[in-house]
Amino acid sequence: MLDLTTTYAGFKLKNPIIIGSSGLTESVASLKELEKRGAAAIVLKSLFEEEIIREMEDSMNQMNAPGHIYPEIYDFFDMTAIEDSSTKYLNLIREAKKELNIPIFASVNCVSSDEWTYFAKRAQDAGADGIELNLFVLPSDFNRTGVENEKIYFDVIEKVKKEITIPLVIKISYYFSNLGAMIQKISESGIDALVLFNRFFTPDIDLETMKIVPSNIFSTQSELSTSLRWIAIMADRVKCDLAGSTGIHEGTDVIKQLLAGAKAVHIASTLYKHGTSHIENMLKDIKDWMEDNNYSSIGDFCGKMSQSKSINAAAYERVQFMKHFSGK
Repeated sequence: MLDLTTTYAGFKLKNPIIIGSSGLTESVASLKELEKRGAAAIVLKSLFEEEIIREMEDSMNQMNAPGHIYPEIYDFFDMTAIEDSSTKYLNLIREAKKELNIPIFASVNCVSSDEWTYFAKRAQDAGADGIELNLFVLPSDFNRTGVENEKIYFDVIEKVKKEITIPLVIKISYYFSNLGAMIQKISESGIDALVLFNRFFTPDIDLETMKIVPSNIFSTQSELSTSLRWIAIMADRVKCDLAGSTGIHEGTDVIKQLLAGAKAVHIASTLYKHGTSHIENMLKDIKDWMEDNNYSSIGDFCGKMSQSKSINAAAYERVQFMKHFSGK
């Protein structure tokens, strides 16, 4: 019998397919369907740092309103008592843990180490098995140096780790001047896993309405190569697990990421395109390939094609075409 289990962020997963944070993961009914189809773990749809901070400020403003004259009330004020998106999110975690048997990761999109970090503890208390931070600092502040931008990542990790005891996963982009060294340094910060890479809102301009609109909402398979390259390069050079994300649409894409050294993958766009039943198709493709190549477990081939183990290791560092396309 084929063994598709893998270890990721301290968990033993039944297979390497994790459902990434998206609209697919914002209701218990959807989560149950994803588990039924074979998902090994789920990252809930992200809350944004700004939402948490804004709601905290709104709550404090209410407490400062006329009639609240006793400062001692702050000591007993429960942020979860107000019906807001943060509270709804915590309720989603609680309900998901009642209904599902696979790990559930809470997720926060964040850009700073501000007051929102307290929320990680609340997510843990609600039952989240782990926390994933989708962390990106857009280098658009011309008064802040690259070193200062990078420091934010470590400030966030340090503050959140003080709040929780459950696994912490960081999802980052490839927008660093020294990407390999940054990945390595983050992996040594005490986190449990790194996801390479996050995918952003990308702006476009509608020429009819003259408004800024989203573009390229879903990933394509052509985007697989970026994370594949860096998973392979970093697989044996980090102190935590790696997961591949973006461009993973078929079972063959999962196999490639595993061969490069990923312990798991995150998928979302392909399920929007093909439906949740596509998880079953992807798992079947993995099993068929394993049987065809005489592998009985994921561990038999995971990392076999990482840069440190590949015969043609230099291929992962080649960035220029060696010949022009001839068009033939």
